[in-house]
Amino acid sequence: MKVNLLAHTQLAEDKFLYDETGNLDWSSVGEHFDVTDGQQIALTAIRTCYSHKNPSGIVEDECEKYFGDKGKEAKRLFNHIVKSGHTSTLEHLNFTFAIEGVSRSLLAQLTRHRHMSFSVQSQRYVKFSSDSRSEGFDYVVPEKVEETRNTELYLERTALDVYLEAMDYIQGAYDALIKRGIPQEDARAVLPNAAACNLVLTANLRTLLDFYSKRKPGAGAQHEITVLAEELKARVIEVEPWTEEFFE
Repeated sequence: MKVNLLAHTQLAEDKFLYDETGNLDWSSVGEHFDVTDGQQIALTAIRTCYSHKNPSGIVEDECEKYFGDKGKEAKRLFNHIVKSGHTSTLEHLNFTFAIEGVSRSLLAQLTRHRHMSFSVQSQRYVKFSSDSRSEGFDYVVPEKVEETRNTELYLERTALDVYLEAMDYIQGAYDALIKRGIPQEDARAVLPNAAACNLVLTANLRTLLDFYSKRKPGAGAQHEITVLAEELKARVIEVEPWTEEFFE
């Protein structure tokens, strides 16, 4: 599995704490605090709900209060919003990920979650025969199967051996169907849940927090999707470090 962050919500260059050169302007902030674009957007959304001020002026007017003194008031406000469940205000922060080499089983589990957008590698339009450009379908080996590699030496065929043989057989069946003129959209019916795929996924911060709470290690989810949950979390906090505590 490989997960990369392709894009995330950022401010227009002429808004909020940016000066005319495109740099952060700290002239109105007492003590330096590393404010991200996401924090400024979140503050604008939150305070718009409770303030008589126009959204376009909230951060400019209130940056000293919330982002001064190492951002203590901003942290307090964000903690309050998450604990109170008013997390619709975090839906304005979006993240787009490139996800590579995950199983169709994981893809099916992803669709149980709401407010995510998917663009998925097609088994209808991409040919997965051995003699195609893909050189056959890739697949994911479940953790419990992989663990048998060195633990069932007393058996003639380990669980992993059985699994790999099944993948080889399925590849042969797919190839045979394609050679007999069966279109890819029908030949794909024999491909397993283990077949790997690539996708682009976009989700907002509230959705990602909800997804992580249900799929994180220890929450009873399957291993592969817990790995994805950790990867998505890691990519988010790289660009919006203040969100880390809310994933816990």
